[in-house]
Amino acid sequence: MTAPGLFTTHVPGTSVVHRMPLWPKLAGVVVVGLLPWFVSSPWPLALVTAALAGVVVVAQLPVRRLLRSMRGLAPVIVVLLAFQWWSTGLPYAVRVVLGIVNAFVAAGVLTATTPVTDLLDGAVRAARPARRFVDPEVVALTLGIVVRSVPWVLGSFSAVRESARARGLERDPRAVVVPTVVHVVGYARATGEALTARGLTDPAEDA
Repeated sequence: MTAPGLFTTHVPGTSVVHRMPLWPKLAGVVVVGLLPWFVSSPWPLALVTAALAGVVVVAQLPVRRLLRSMRGLAPVIVVLLAFQWWSTGLPYAVRVVLGIVNAFVAAGVLTATTPVTDLLDGAVRAARPARRFVDPEVVALTLGIVVRSVPWVLGSFSAVRESARARGLERDPRAVVVPTVVHVVGYARATGEALTARGLTDPAEDA
């Protein structure tokens, strides 16, 4: 099975990035995501790209995982760059693309260097002011299911694709999409049944 990307699992480590608390890293992701709205030149964003590359090196994250994460984004980036270049001009197109790439990598660094438990605890603390409208524990449970499901779905897709390639059917979308959908639906049903067995579903559904 192919190696995972930055967004799938936590990469254990002892770097300064790993030891940094959640909130400064989360604030950095927000700043990186908002920066394109406040600059009119691609050069500041290029500097951020270089800085993020330095963060990846300092955190000792596998370059293969970063490249694998970017590979899925590359077709969208190419199409977006071409369209924005044609419609608005190259400087603006580069600024848009760099903004997306920077936000993508920053979020990947956050998930790769922060344990899932810390992310879920942060979600619970952030949801507590709105406890009158939403249960913080439900928010954490939902995020936990999502975080757990993403690696499973990616692994299932990779396994199905390798199986199709072994049978010479890698160019047939049905040979990849249909088995993957069946696996994902089965996984979703199993997860729902496990939640129901533990009494974690909506009480109104059980009435």
